[in-house]
Amino acid sequence: MVAYIDGGSRGNPGPAGYGVRIEDKDGTLVEELHGALGVATNNVAEYHGLVAALTWAADHELRALKIRSDSELLVKQMLGVYRVKNPGLQPLYQRARSLVSRIGRVGFQHVRRELNTEADRLANKAMDEAGQPEMKN
Repeated sequence: MVAYIDGGSRGNPGPAGYGVRIEDKDGTLVEELHGALGVATNNVAEYHGLVAALTWAADHELRALKIRSDSELLVKQMLGVYRVKNPGLQPLYQRARSLVSRIGRVGFQHVRRELNTEADRLANKAMDEAGQPEMKN
């Protein structure tokens, strides 16, 4: 399985959201996930996308997953090339590491933004939702 992940915010910080598109090896859509995060930074949103994808994989008892992201920072941090210095990212990084160990084989690949359009679409959908005022009952 392959998970394309993305996250973003309108303003940094600003209304934020993540998107995840999970595909089979042949590119067939398996699942789409997205979530509004309220106000957060781009990097926090990217990590929420990663955690959502890894949680889905662990819940479906996958033993191998490839993560594709247009966030070079996230990919290099997960590969151990960069340290996670930002205190706001550290708990999300630790959660992701824990989920990776549950799954087993997880690969990380940086992709150009134009190869991540579906996850970006889902993240924008979530940001639209994050920017909406709460409904009053």
